[in-house]
Amino acid sequence: MMKNVYESPFNARYASSEMQQIFSPDMKFRTWRKLWIALAEAEKELGLNITDAQIQQLKNMKDDINYEAAEQYEKQFRHDVMSHVHAYGEQCPDAKAIIHLGATSCYVGDNTDIIVMTEALKLVKSKMLVLIKKLSDFAMEYKDMPTLGFTHYQPAQLVTVGKRATLWIQELLMDMEDLEHTINNMKLLGSKGTTGTQASFLNLFDGDHEKVKKLEQLIADKMGYRTVFAVSGQTYPRKLDSRVLNVLSGIAQSAYKFSNDMRLLQSMKEMEEPFEEKQIGSSAMAYKRNPMRCERISSLARYVIVDALNPAITASTQWFERTLDDSANKRISVPEAFLAIDAILNIYINVSSGFVVYPKVINKHVMDELPFMATENIMMEAVKHGGDRQELHEQIRKHSMDAGKRVKVDGESNDLIERIAADPLFGMSLEAIQSVLDPKNYIGRSPEQVVEFVENEVKPVLAGADVSDVKVELKV
Repeated sequence: MMKNVYESPFNARYASSEMQQIFSPDMKFRTWRKLWIALAEAEKELGLNITDAQIQQLKNMKDDINYEAAEQYEKQFRHDVMSHVHAYGEQCPDAKAIIHLGATSCYVGDNTDIIVMTEALKLVKSKMLVLIKKLSDFAMEYKDMPTLGFTHYQPAQLVTVGKRATLWIQELLMDMEDLEHTINNMKLLGSKGTTGTQASFLNLFDGDHEKVKKLEQLIADKMGYRTVFAVSGQTYPRKLDSRVLNVLSGIAQSAYKFSNDMRLLQSMKEMEEPFEEKQIGSSAMAYKRNPMRCERISSLARYVIVDALNPAITASTQWFERTLDDSANKRISVPEAFLAIDAILNIYINVSSGFVVYPKVINKHVMDELPFMATENIMMEAVKHGGDRQELHEQIRKHSMDAGKRVKVDGESNDLIERIAADPLFGMSLEAIQSVLDPKNYIGRSPEQVVEFVENEVKPVLAGADVSDVKVELKV
C-alpha cells in the first residue's frame, strides 16, 4: 500500500470487497465487452455481415482485458472508449472491424452504468433482507419487555423493547418497497446513437425501422433486461441517478434514526451495541464504552443524504440532448453513495447481531416513572372503595407535585406510592397499590402488535429470500 497518496476511506475502512468489485474498473470494462458482444450478435441476427467466427473471437477474449494496451491507446486518443475498442481489436483481429459498429460511446458507458447500479442495488437488497430478519428476531424476543416510551425525549407511556424495534423495521420496509420498485424498473439506454435518434443504426439497416427497434430489444434480452428507455438524448435520463440515490438516501435516513436511538439508549445504559473484549472506548477515559459503530452509521448516513443532492442537481441542469458536466460528478457521487450505504448496512447488521440489553436498568427506569403513570388506575381503584373521584384527583395532583420536587430538586427517589398509601383518603394499603404497578399492565397491545407486524408485514418480505451467502465484516 502506498502511503504517500490519497486513498479513499470507503476502500480502506468502510465498504465491502463485494461492493468495491461492482464499481471496479474491471467490472466496467468486462461489461463493455459483454455489450459489444451483445451488439454484434444482435446485428448479425438482424442480417448484417458479421460471422459466427468473429463473435466467437470476441467471446474468447472478453475476460482477458489487455489493460496495458488500452492505456497506451488512451495516451494517443485521449478517449477511453476508443482506446478499449482498439485494444480489444488487437486481441480479436478478425472482429476488429465490427466492434462498436454503429454505436456511440454512451452505448457502452451508459448501459454499463445502469448495469453496475442494478447489481449494486441487488447487493443492497440482500443486506437489507439480512438486517430486517435480525431486527425482527430481536423484536420477537423482546416483545413483552416493558420499557419507557419517550415523546419529546421525555418519559411517556410504556412500550416494549420489541415494539420499539418494529419502528426501525417499518422504516426499512418502506425503503425496501422503494428499492424493489427501482430494481424492477431499471432499463437500459439501448442503442440510441449520438442524439438519441438511432440515425446510425437506421443507416446500417438501410432504413428498416423495425430492425432498428428490434436491435435494442435483442440487446436488452441478451443483457438480462426487460426493456430500454423509449426515448433519450445521447445519454439515459440523469433523472435515473437521482431516483437511485434517493432510494439510498431513504435507507440512510432510516439507519440514522436507528443509530440515534441506540446512542441515546447506550447513554441511558439500557441497551448497547456490541463491545469486544479488547476494544478501547477512549484513549483517555479507559472506562468508556462509546457507541462508535452507531456514531459511524450516523456519520456515513449524513454523507449519503447530502450526496443525493448531486444527481438531483445534475439531472436538473442537463442541456438538450447531452452535456458533459455530469460525467466527473456522477463518477464520484454515485459509487460513493453505494459504498457508503454498503458500509452503513454492514455496521447496522453487525450491531443488530449483538445487541446488549440490560433488563434491570430498563426496569429501574420504568419503576422510577411508573408511579406517575399509574395514578389514574390507582384513582379508579380508590373510587371503587368509596372515594370521591374529584377529591382523589386533586390529592393525587398534590402528591405528584411533591414527589416530583423530591426527585428533581432533592435528587431523591420517587416516593409517590408511599405518599398515596399513607393518605387515608385513598383507603388503600401499600401492597394494594403496588399490585396496580405491574409494568405489563401499561404496555397496551405492544406484544400483540409485534407478533402481528412480523407475521403480516415482515415475513412476506422475507419469504423465499436466501441470503445465506451474504458476507458482512467490519474492517475497523
